[in-house]
Amino acid sequence: MIWETVRLALRSVRRNALRSFLTLLGIVIGVAAVIAMLTIGSGTTEKVKSDIAQLGSNLLVVHPGRPAGPGGPGGADWGQRRKLGAKEFDALSTRLTGARAISAASQKQVRVIYGTESTSVSVTGTDSAFLEARNWTLASGRPFTEQESRSGAGVCLIGETVRQQFFGSGDPDGELIRVNRSTCKVIGLLQAKGYTGFGQDQDNVVLMPLLTYQRRIAGNRNIDNIYVSADDSVSTSELQTRLENILRDVRRIPPDGEDDFGVRDMTQIADTMASASATMTGMLGAVAGVSLLVGGIGIMNIMLVSVTERTREIGIRLAIGAQEKHILIQFLVEATVLSLLGGIIGILLGLSLAGGAAIALSIPFAPNPAVVLLAVGFSALIGMVFGFFPALRGARLDPIDALRHE
Repeated sequence: MIWETVRLALRSVRRNALRSFLTLLGIVIGVAAVIAMLTIGSGTTEKVKSDIAQLGSNLLVVHPGRPAGPGGPGGADWGQRRKLGAKEFDALSTRLTGARAISAASQKQVRVIYGTESTSVSVTGTDSAFLEARNWTLASGRPFTEQESRSGAGVCLIGETVRQQFFGSGDPDGELIRVNRSTCKVIGLLQAKGYTGFGQDQDNVVLMPLLTYQRRIAGNRNIDNIYVSADDSVSTSELQTRLENILRDVRRIPPDGEDDFGVRDMTQIADTMASASATMTGMLGAVAGVSLLVGGIGIMNIMLVSVTERTREIGIRLAIGAQEKHILIQFLVEATVLSLLGGIIGILLGLSLAGGAAIALSIPFAPNPAVVLLAVGFSALIGMVFGFFPALRGARLDPIDALRHE
């Protein structure tokens, strides 16, 4: 009987095709908007997590902080904030437990020249542990040796963007480039990472030993950042506490004194950004869900019209023995089928829009099967809820009055 009722419902939909399409348009728009918003939101969240993960796994970044006392950002003593140096790096290297890799680094934008070509590149002075701490691998060549790091040798690793600028698709190994005013021998090519979500090209980079950078580029022994990658068995929050205690001791900060350094936990930043993205997506999805309610009201309206138009049909069915429940089921199934059709079309449209947005925004296409199933179920529920009153009204018609209806 159910299949016969569904067949009758589909025939009724086909009989009034234009009216049925306009009725389910609200459901189509609502479901498509919800699916598109949630799918784009999921892709954005995945993109944020991927960008943060590329910076390093379970990474803590130590940087010079605001000095205690007056001043602050833009104040008189802001430019005199206490720098990081070899003392802090050595203390962390020897005393910090639970760290997988510890690397010191300084960075500056300088001109890099090869032959007649030149370009502005982010040059970073660091050590071989930088690759592990920042979750970076080599596409070819080798990292710095300990001897090269200690002696300040003129060797460097280059990113894919620099390779494309100077060597095209060729092998840069062994080539000599000029970094600022110093000659540097290329010993390796970094694996491409692409752009971050903020539009920064991570491959437009040259890495050289820290001592080389300090002597030839910076002209001082300061360290901009210390990267600390946590072991899988240690949480970044626990490691951060240990790290801060060591730095406070090394920098002789009193117990009630304010830290003159900062520590960024990239895992927390990733979680915070992902949470913010998910919250915004949920809010947009809720707004889009209002269209589903509007679509439900449209279904109720058209079903009331349908009951009125088919009053004589209802009267005839009741007169020849149909029960109220049969009439109720018939119109309820018709409303549900109409809503489900709108839901299915909306899902296809929403996924198409999300796919187009993923290509345009360069984010992963991350449809959630649970959301798709929920959209199908919710659209069916709307059909049943908003179709119940019209169906009940039709089922309770008096057969004699229905047969007299013109």
